[in-house]
Amino acid sequence: MRETDGSATERGSSLPLVLVCWLVAALMALGAVAASDAFLEQQSLQSVCDAAALAAANQADEAAVYAGGIPDGTLPLTRAGAQAAVADSLADGGTTLDSWSAETDGAEVTVRCTRHVEIAFGWLFLGGQPLERTAVAGARAPTVP
Repeated sequence: MRETDGSATERGSSLPLVLVCWLVAALMALGAVAASDAFLEQQSLQSVCDAAALAAANQADEAAVYAGGIPDGTLPLTRAGAQAAVADSLADGGTTLDSWSAETDGAEVTVRCTRHVEIAFGWLFLGGQPLERTAVAGARAPTVP
């Protein structure tokens, strides 16, 4: 008995479709692992940056406090004091960053931290290049009203 409807020529054509589906599923799983690793690196960097901002906010300008007190309810902060506190906080934690900066308006400190990290399967999604993670944290000098 001979088939005349052409089904014999389509035999085995589902194998490429199955292989493509498995490839897509594998890429999605690897992408999820890479994204999770990048997220955890960002959380870790944010934690370090938050701690550095809190340390800087606690570093009041003692000369200004002794000279004029705390007239408006906020501790006076200086850029030099904030930068020294951030450097101490990072050194105490054993944290290495590619770059960081600390700025203050006199009452609030803003710290920006940057780190380049290797993530899982970065060779596949980033071409072997490290991923840049940046975190920004702000803190106000604590005072009791």
